[in-house]
Order: sequence, then structure tokens, then C-alpha cells
Amino acid sequence: MIAVIQRVSQASVQIEGSIKSSIATGFLVLLGITHTDTTEDIGWLSKKMVNMRIFGDAEGKMNIALPEVNGDILLISQFTLHASTKKGNRPSFIEAARPEIAIPLYEQMIKALEKELGKKIYTGEFGADMKVSLINDGPVTILIDSKNRV
Repeated sequence: MIAVIQRVSQASVQIEGSIKSSIATGFLVLLGITHTDTTEDIGWLSKKMVNMRIFGDAEGKMNIALPEVNGDILLISQFTLHASTKKGNRPSFIEAARPEIAIPLYEQMIKALEKELGKKIYTGEFGADMKVSLINDGPVTILIDSKNRV
């Protein structure tokens, strides 16, 4: 499972011209699910994301976690994070999980994040054509791959 975490001062997702979800301070998380991901990946990654200390403290050092700033999460599924670009110029998405695997894992991730953060997780819509807008604060962008824990 790959998560691209962007620290934002504002983010929203639009589907068919209407705003589906929006947040102020928090994380915009782009989540890529592969066919080998499990609930273990969800548990590890949800804890890692919520406790990621990437907000500035009084001295401007990245030392504050999301709950301490009362931040929100906007979680967007994005199969293209598992694109293989090794051959040619057209990406292959063979490593991305098929919907029958990815949708249940995505829904489990939403529940795990809600439990960890103790509040509602805002989302896009799995498989929809989404327009995502954000103001990346910093900019701060962190990439986490649940398969690279060591």
C-alpha cells in the first residue's frame, strides 16, 4: 500500500462538478492499493499516518502530529500510484489491485483512520473521475510504502 501524504491548509475533491468533500488543515492522502496488500498493511499505515509529526511546533520544527492540530484527512484512492514505467512510455497498472480487492481494503482503511484519529475521514469516490484541489502547506509531501517498513 502506498500513501502520498500532503500537508495541506485546504483540500477538496470534486466529482461531476460538485464538491464531494473538503477539509481545512490536515492531510490530503492519495492511497494506492496493490493486490498483495492486507489488513496488516492497513493497521500499520493508518497508525503511521495519524502519528506522522509533520506540523510545525513553536520553533518551526516538524514535531506535531495531526491530532494535536485537530486536523482532518481527505483520503483519495489512486491506482496510478502503482504504475510501472520500466518499459516504454505507456504505464502499466498490473500491480494495482482490481476493484474486488481494492474497494474492501479502501473501506477498511477509512474505518481504521477514523478509529486512529477519532473523527470522520473525508473521501472521494472509488473509481470516479475526480478533480482534486489543494494548497500544499510547506510544501510538505511524504511518501510511505507499507512494504518498506524496515
